[in-house]
Amino acid sequence: MSRIGLAPITLPADVQLSINGNTISVKGKLGELTQDIPESIKINQNDGEINVERMNEEKQTKAYHGLYRALIANMIEGVTKGFERKLELVGVGYRASNQGQNLDLSLGYSHNILFQVPNEVKVETVSDKGKNPIIILNSFDKQLVGAVAAKIRSFRKPEPYKGKGVKYVGEFIRRKAGKTASK
Repeated sequence: MSRIGLAPITLPADVQLSINGNTISVKGKLGELTQDIPESIKINQNDGEINVERMNEEKQTKAYHGLYRALIANMIEGVTKGFERKLELVGVGYRASNQGQNLDLSLGYSHNILFQVPNEVKVETVSDKGKNPIIILNSFDKQLVGAVAAKIRSFRKPEPYKGKGVKYVGEFIRRKAGKTASK
């Protein structure tokens, strides 16, 4: 039994939800998102509350039940509040700057990395003296902002010896001991 799938989703007053066949559309003040839903999942909307139900008891349908309830809840939260992801550049000489949607990263390679951020994601860079540079990504699409953050992190993943690289703010990096001289 999916406990997540059984929980109802409250629909805020400023969000419009429309169901057209197997496609659900959510429109709010920050943007509009659509999601295709399989035939085995049914969505009921009444009195500002959304319930996700499954049509049969197959294993795949049970898995979809909780998944699509979570996706719809994330869509509603995205168009009302939005999502934010912060990345921190740890390392001597690591810098980040942006001009509009173009992100310029200096990560210790012989060249700078130029990354075009999608238009749905707003990018901001913060460089304070004495602190590591921070990249802030904001969007109404949780999947997209997570994918963009993962792509930026993949340019220089944090290494376990010194912790240098691009990491999420608050991410814990397991450290390894380096070589030790033997007698």
